[in-house]
Amino acid sequence: MSLLYTCTREMLVSAMRRRTIDALRFAAILLGLASALCTPLANGQAFEGLVMPGKVIAGHAKIEMQCDKCHTKFKKSDQRRLCLDCHKPVAEDLKANRGFHSLSPTVKDKECNVCHTDHKGRDADVAPVDSKAFDHAHTDFALKGAHQKAECSACHAAKIKYRDAPLTCIGCHKKDDKHKGDLGNKCVDCHNENTWKEVKFDHSKTRFALVGKHDTAKCEACHANERYKNTPRTCIGCHKKDDNHKGRYGEKCETCHHAEDWKSQFNHARQARYPLLGKHLTAKCDACHRAPLYTEKLPTRCVACHLKDDSHKGSLGDKCETCHKEIGWTKTNFDHNKETKFPLYNKHKSTPCGSCHKTGLKAKLPTTCIECHRADDSHKGDYGKACDSCHNDKGWKPSIFDHTKSTKFPLKFSHASAKCEGCHKGTLYVKDGGKAAPQNCNACHKNDDAHQGQLGERCETCHDERKWPGVVYDHNKSRFKLVGAHARSECKSCHKTPKFKDAPMVCGGCHTADDLHKGRMGGKCDLCHNSRTWKAWDYDHARQARFPLDGAHAKITCEACHRKAASGSSEPIPAVPRNCVGCHAADDTHSGGFGQQCERCHVTRDWRTLKPGIIQNIPQPSKLK
Repeated sequence: MSLLYTCTREMLVSAMRRRTIDALRFAAILLGLASALCTPLANGQAFEGLVMPGKVIAGHAKIEMQCDKCHTKFKKSDQRRLCLDCHKPVAEDLKANRGFHSLSPTVKDKECNVCHTDHKGRDADVAPVDSKAFDHAHTDFALKGAHQKAECSACHAAKIKYRDAPLTCIGCHKKDDKHKGDLGNKCVDCHNENTWKEVKFDHSKTRFALVGKHDTAKCEACHANERYKNTPRTCIGCHKKDDNHKGRYGEKCETCHHAEDWKSQFNHARQARYPLLGKHLTAKCDACHRAPLYTEKLPTRCVACHLKDDSHKGSLGDKCETCHKEIGWTKTNFDHNKETKFPLYNKHKSTPCGSCHKTGLKAKLPTTCIECHRADDSHKGDYGKACDSCHNDKGWKPSIFDHTKSTKFPLKFSHASAKCEGCHKGTLYVKDGGKAAPQNCNACHKNDDAHQGQLGERCETCHDERKWPGVVYDHNKSRFKLVGAHARSECKSCHKTPKFKDAPMVCGGCHTADDLHKGRMGGKCDLCHNSRTWKAWDYDHARQARFPLDGAHAKITCEACHRKAASGSSEPIPAVPRNCVGCHAADDTHSGGFGQQCERCHVTRDWRTLKPGIIQNIPQPSKLK
C-alpha cells in the first residue's frame, strides 16, 4: 500500500511537471486505484500527501501528514490561530504584550507565514535572524553598555531558542559572581552594563551606613574574600584586636569611640553626669573604675574616694566641694560665682574679700553698683542707678553702652560723636524716673530746619546723619517728575528758597523769559514743547487742533491766525474759527454771494486757483442762498 502511495505521488508530480495529457491520464488512473483500495480517511490523507509542495522542517516532521494541524480547508484566515495553538509561548507573549512578536513594529500583527514559511525541506531555517539588522530594543531586553558590543552567541547558545535566553544578570554571569550568591541575584544594585569592575553601591541604604574612616576604608577590609553576607556590624566584631581594655569595659565601643578615631570621645559630663575637672580630667579610667565599666555604679561625693585626704577628720562635714576643687586639696578655693548670687569677674575677682565683707562673711551685702560706688558716680545721679548699663567690672572707663542694640535709635555718623547730654537733657533712664529722649529729627533740630516746617517733620526723607546739606531725594516720587533738561538742572534753579513747595509747577512759572510768544499762546507750553529743550517743539495741528495745515496755511506763523492773546498763563488759547470765511471774509470777492463754504471751489494754496472742473459745476448764487 505504501509503495502504491509513493508511486502514485511521484507519477502525479511528474505529470504536473511535464503537463502532458497521457501523463495526467495515467496519474488519474493510479489515483483512482489508490482511492478504491483505501479507506475514506486514508484516502484524504493520501491525496493531501500527493499534493504537498515539499517536506516540512524537522520540527514539524511528526505532523507532516496531519495537514489540519496547520491548515483549514478553504479557510486561509485560520492559519495564524492554528500556529498559535501549537506555539503557546508566542501566543502568551502576544496576549501579555511582551516579547519580540509584540514589541517589534515590523512584526506585530503580521501573519506567521510572512516570516516563517514551511515545506522547504527538513533542514530549512524558517526563523532566520539578521544579527546586523535586528533591533534588540524591540525585545524584553534592550542592549546597553557592554551588551551592545557583545556577540549574539554570547547570550544565545546554539540549539536554544532566542526567547529562552536568560533576562537576569546571574543567568549569564553566574561564573563572574565573586560573591558566590551571598548577595542574591540583584546584580544591578551594585553593577551596571558597562563593566563588572565599575561598582556603584550606596552603603547608607544598608543597616550599616559608612561614616568617618569607614567611608574611606577598602571593601575588603571588612568583607574578606569578597564575602558580604553576615558581616559583623558591631565594633568588637571587627576591632577586637584593637581593644586595649581587653574586654574589661564591655563591647559597647561606640560609647567612648567613634568612626573618626579610636581616641576616646566619651563625654563624661553628659553621658555619665559627672564632669571631669582638674586632676580628675587627667586621671586614668581604672583609677576610679576598678571593676568592669558598666557593672559598677561609682559614688560621686568627694569623701567616698578621698576620706583619707580629709585633714579635717570630718570636723567640717563631708561637703568638701564647698571649699576645695579638683585642682588640688592644698589650695582652698571658694567659688563665689556658684555659691552666691553675685559672681566675681575682672576687678571684683582680684579684690580682697575684706573690701566688701567688712563686717564678716555672714553679713548680707548689697549687689547693686550704686550702693558700693556712689562716690565714684561722676554723673552725680543724673543718669540714674543702672550703672551696669554703661559700665562693667573691668573699669569705669570706657563706657560699654551700645546705643544701637540697647535702644531703638542707632547712633550713626554725627550722632555717634555727639555727647550723651546733647540729647538726654534730663535723667537718662526712664525706668529710673527720667524722661525718654525724642527720636524724630525735628524734636532736636527744629532750629536747623531751613524749610521752616513746610516739608513736615520727616527730615530723614532727604537728610541723614552725615550732614544736613547732603540731600538725597528722589524727585520722581513728588508730583513733578524730573525728565529731560530738568533732570540735569540744579535744585536752586527752580527752588529759589528752602521753601520747596513754593516752587511753581507750570512752565511759565520758571520760563517766562523763554516764552517767545510773550504769553499769547497761553501757559500750556507742553502742548508744543518738551523738557528736553525749547527749540525741539512738535505740535500736530491736524490731530490736536483738528485743523490740518496745508497749502498756504503751512507757511504762515501761529500769530497769523491766533491773533488774540490768552488772558493769563493758566488760561487756554482763545478759540479760532475753523471755516474759511472766519479769517478770510475780507478776501471774499463774491461778497457772500456763493455762501461760506469757500473750500467747495477754492484750495488752500491760493485764492485764485480753483479746483479742477469747478467752473462747469458752479451753482447759481440764488440757489446758494
